[in-house]
Order: sequence, then structure tokens, then C-alpha cells
Amino acid sequence: MSNSTAPPATADLLAAARQVFVPVYQPRAVVLDHGRGARLWDREGREYVDFAAGIAVCGLGHADPELVAALVAQAGKLWHTSNVFYNQPAIELAQALVDSAPFARRVFLCNSGAEANEAAIKLARRRAAQSGRAPERRTILSFHGSFHGRTLATVTATAQPKYQQGFEPLPSGFRHAPFNDLDAAAAAMADGSVCAVLVEPVQGEGGVMPAAPGFLAGLRALCDRHNALLVCDEIQCGMGRTGTLFAHAQDDVVPDAVTLAKALGAGFPIGALLVGAGAAEVLQHGAHGTTFGGNPLAAAVARVALRRLSDPALLAAVGRRGAELREGLQRIGRDTGAFVHVRGRGLMLGAVLAEAHRGRAGALVDHALAAGLLVLQAGPDVLRLVPPLVLDDADAAAGLARLRVAIDAWQAARGGQHAASPQSERTPESRT
Repeated sequence: MSNSTAPPATADLLAAARQVFVPVYQPRAVVLDHGRGARLWDREGREYVDFAAGIAVCGLGHADPELVAALVAQAGKLWHTSNVFYNQPAIELAQALVDSAPFARRVFLCNSGAEANEAAIKLARRRAAQSGRAPERRTILSFHGSFHGRTLATVTATAQPKYQQGFEPLPSGFRHAPFNDLDAAAAAMADGSVCAVLVEPVQGEGGVMPAAPGFLAGLRALCDRHNALLVCDEIQCGMGRTGTLFAHAQDDVVPDAVTLAKALGAGFPIGALLVGAGAAEVLQHGAHGTTFGGNPLAAAVARVALRRLSDPALLAAVGRRGAELREGLQRIGRDTGAFVHVRGRGLMLGAVLAEAHRGRAGALVDHALAAGLLVLQAGPDVLRLVPPLVLDDADAAAGLARLRVAIDAWQAARGGQHAASPQSERTPESRT
């Protein structure tokens, strides 16, 4: 890359990126530059409607003035203290989280979803140890199609072998069962060795799959029977994404713990573990920690984001907008034959590809980009839409119109060929 004072060309930036990054991602060949609300622009000035929101992160859109103001104000005061000292933004955020979650008593602040789930796993194991359970009876149960992170522990809890291959030996003490199958969960817990159940109320990477009616309630009963913790991973589906601040509220269950990240910081990295009364005192001094957790910058931004995402008017709008987008996707599916059905909750939607298009979600994401729309996939067969929760009428209409253009081009390009192109074989977008 040139060292001149002139801005580098996009092609030079892309060439540098391919040389210097560990190649664990396959980003599209676009360098995004700035955004406003639900619109983004690349370095060439091209505009995109954002139906991806940084993988369900930017719940309040891009460059929200109040979030920017909170960050700038805190940046002029204090950036970092470590957890050797208190800082006001972290205290206020933790208090607001406890106030917003009826079950919660204590909060552990960290930096990402994987860290929040690691903390939950350690919480469950420590509680089991304190109750006298032997190490072999401290198993974590999770479900096929789940995604809980990329660390060795959380990738083992993630019941998708493609994320685990080549990282063996994996940690012991994890067990998997089919999602939405209570009988299978009961069988997996029958030996009394399960100390916690880790479950997403709506699976994200697993194809935007909601928990079936009664599934979470059934898990709650099983956890009560076996003295196990019910941990809801709401890293993707929480913070208003489904139309309620916490996704588990729609299933009328009380979890023992909830993990958060993504939209909690509205784009600034942060994670949190919320713990209920039954386990609030388990992790005592020295049992866990993180250097950057509770960072004043992250906490100041997240405090504003939480207040905004808790607004009943915004949450009601998420429900309405989600219904409108679902209807629009279903209409496109009927007109084009691209989708067989649409599932999800609120503004977390998955359009399941028709049989003739299975395995081609990645190629459709590419065509959407060419049409000026950012969308995601959830596996090879599901198009995932997780736009900013502040999506307005114009952005929603423009996004659906561009999706229709993309589908027409996608179908035309495919012609009679059934083999997936290399571009469509990307690893599904995921969190760290």
C-alpha cells in the first residue's frame, strides 16, 4: 500500500487486507466507509440498504447522534480503569440491566458473546462443584443447530461439527440434543449429570429457528427437576430484536442466567452475563475476570443503547415492522418461487430457500450486494434478515425492492445449472 498522503485506492486496501489478515473470513470485496441509520456507503460512494446490521449488532442503526455523543463525552474523560477500580458508566449499566430484567440480581460485564457464554459455563460448573457434584457430573447440555461462540469451550457447546473440526481434542463435559425436542432433552438429562442447559430462544446461525411453543417452559421444568441452571443465550436474539427486550419473555419462562452482547453495545464491543438469585453469589472474588470488561467507553454507549432499546414504542414498532417484512418476503417468495416459507420473530427473520435453490444462499447474498442491499445467510439454505430496529418505511420498501432485483438476477444467472459456485460456499457469518 502506498505511503503517500493521498487516500489509498480501494483495490490497494483489498490487496493489503488479503495479505495481512489471518484468512479466517471471506469478506465481500467492498470497503464500507460510513453510514447513517439503515443506510451505508462504501469508499466509492455507493449506497446500500442495511438488512444485516453488522450481524444483528447495530440495533439503532449507524452514526446514531445520541450514541456518538455518549462515546465522545466519555472519550474525553476516562477510557480504561481495569477492574481494580470502579467506574461510573459500568455501575450505571449494571444497575440498568438488573432493573430491566426481572429475574436478574447480578451482572458480569465482558467484551463479547463468546466471553459471556464462557462466564455462564464457568458459573454453572462452579455452582455444581459447590453443591458437591463430581467433575463428571457437571455437563452442559446444548442443542443441534446452536451457536455459542468460537472459544474452545463455546465451540464445543455449539452443536455444529463444522465449527469444531480440526480443533480436537475438545473440552469434555458437553452434550447435545435435538432442538425443540423435549423428550430428547429429558433423555439427555436423565442420568443427573447435566448442571446447565444452554439454549437460544431463537437460533441464529442454526437457520433463524425459534423455540417451539412450550419448549423453553419444558426445559425450565427439567432444570428444576435436576437442579440445573437454565441459561438463555440471547446474544443475537436479545435486546429488542424479537419485539421484546428479552426474547425469553415471549415464552413466559424465568431463566437462571442470560447472556448478551451484539446489540447491547449497538456496535461498540461489549458482552454481559445476567445472573438470577439462585446463582448470584456463586462466582466470588478471583473465580473469574477480564481486563477490559466494564470498560467505561463500552459501558457509556451500552447504557444509552439499553435505554433506547427498552422503549415500549420502539419494541412495538419492531413487531409491526417485522410483520411487514415477513409479508413482503412471503410475497416475493410467491412471485419468484425463491422461498418456501419465512420464520423468525420480530426483526430476526429467515427466508428458507425453495428446494431448487438449496445450497445457494451465499450466491443470493452476493447478488443482493450487487443490487445495493446487505443481507446475511444462516447456513446454505436460509437468507437471514436482521436490519436495524429503527428501520423506517422508506428503508424497508427500498430493501425489499432491491431484494427482488437480486433474486431476479440470481435466478437468471443460475439458469439450468445446479452446482453451487465457489462464491456461494462461504462460511456462514458468525460471532466471536
